[in-house]
Amino acid sequence: MNTAILFTIFIILFLLHIPIGISLGIASITALYLIGDFNMFMIAQRMFTGMDHTTLMAIPGFVFAGVIMGGGGISKALIRFMRAWIGHIRGGLSIIVILACMVFAAISGSSPATAAAVGGIMIPAMIAGGYDKKYSMGAVAAGGTIGILIPPSITFVLIGTTAEQSIARLFTAGILPGLLLTLIFIFVAVIYAVKNNYGGEPKANWLERRKATIHAIPALLLPVVILTSIYAGVATPTEVSFLSVAYAIIVGRFVYKEITLQSFREMVNDSIATTSMIFLIIANAMTFALFLANEQIPQQVVTWVVSHDIGQPIFWVFCFFLFLVLGTFLEAVAIVLITLPVLLPVIDTLGVDITHFAVFMVMMMEMAMITPPVGLNLFVVAGTNNASLESVVRGVFPFMLAMLFAILLVILFPQIALFLPNSMH
Repeated sequence: MNTAILFTIFIILFLLHIPIGISLGIASITALYLIGDFNMFMIAQRMFTGMDHTTLMAIPGFVFAGVIMGGGGISKALIRFMRAWIGHIRGGLSIIVILACMVFAAISGSSPATAAAVGGIMIPAMIAGGYDKKYSMGAVAAGGTIGILIPPSITFVLIGTTAEQSIARLFTAGILPGLLLTLIFIFVAVIYAVKNNYGGEPKANWLERRKATIHAIPALLLPVVILTSIYAGVATPTEVSFLSVAYAIIVGRFVYKEITLQSFREMVNDSIATTSMIFLIIANAMTFALFLANEQIPQQVVTWVVSHDIGQPIFWVFCFFLFLVLGTFLEAVAIVLITLPVLLPVIDTLGVDITHFAVFMVMMMEMAMITPPVGLNLFVVAGTNNASLESVVRGVFPFMLAMLFAILLVILFPQIALFLPNSMH
């Protein structure tokens, strides 16, 4: 009964366009109040302890680094470098979008930040190069999803914290699937360019390439610094997140000279807004988890799975459709924090590798980023280009099919996700 009340309140508030974090909090607190064993002090304490994790401090660091990259000239340098080398080939601009998103992902860990930074430069360039606007926006929205798969990843940080898993191991597991998804997206981009006869830009000469390469070296070193520090054990992901902030500020201010006092204030405001939204969801998700634990929902789910002899294949199919449906109206952070506490006992009971499942979950969260009507990347791209959500959805559809294919490969071949972490850790 209390569970039905919780979800009814949550759905009503969501339909009234109340922010997801607030909706989840009000519904959970109301349900706990009706139980009668909790008071507001206990709930507030639970919300605070839920956020009192050192690993979660990596989130504001990577968010801030991504914002600085977008406004500090780093993303421009990366794209200029790629255009000089591959901009002349057929479909070159769309390939650059995917590759730029991949490199940006190795710094920011955020899909919306990746889509905003790359899209602000590349969508106008693609349209000027003769590309269809809908396709241009779709390529950026889809490419931006790589931001939460290739390490560092904010979503992996949340999964690792919730499931008490090594963040470094999860980061490692995302590398090969991230590269696979990048290659599949590039394949789609090339086929689409050939089919629609999209040409390339004028070929850059060797002097232009050399200048672009030298100009991009400080930007290219940032993902190297981040990943090397993590995997060499020099610093934790949390420490690396703020190291990347310091590096991005130095490069943006003294090398590319695009960070001013005014722009820095705007970057801080943007970072605070994004980080606050994430932590508001985390805090209220803790009250939801408290309700689940009190009602023994995870234990009931495990009992049902065992009594019905549910095997791994059915579990994977169930989770696929569960995340696909939830992704149409919930944000990735909320999906992880709502579903993972319930699924963890089932994962353990069925003997599913948690690292493999984490990669699958992140890839489904990528799908959520480009699934209407609440796909966050769709809104970012549509909002920055004064376009309708429908037009972005049409452009992103080929990449959605490609992503589904990549997810299927990862499910069927676990070593895509497990080979590197098993070898390195």
